[in-house]
Amino acid sequence: MLHEKVMKILALFSSLILLTGCSFGSSAELKRAEKLFSQFECNNIESTQITHSDINTYHQQSLGATKAKVRSYIENYKDGEAELDMPLDEVVAQQYQLYKAACESLGGISPDE
Repeated sequence: MLHEKVMKILALFSSLILLTGCSFGSSAELKRAEKLFSQFECNNIESTQITHSDINTYHQQSLGATKAKVRSYIENYKDGEAELDMPLDEVVAQQYQLYKAACESLGGISPDE
């Protein structure tokens, strides 16, 4: 009887440690993703000076869509609804590369350059 209680306590304690470790890992992942998301700014472009063409329109729409997608990923992650195949910060990093490429195609320069 005593052995059974000790085993239950140990199992509960182990579960608590595991859950705490997962939440700390998730918290760090979320912080890295949010930090990278704060860099989603396309500087040094003036939309009134961009020539109107299909490709420029595509890049402008890509900027907005990519940023909105990442915002949605982060919010879903916070709500516990993340259905991603890789860690959130890696997804955000991939999306940042797309965002940065679209910005550069419009003649903009990211703040980190």
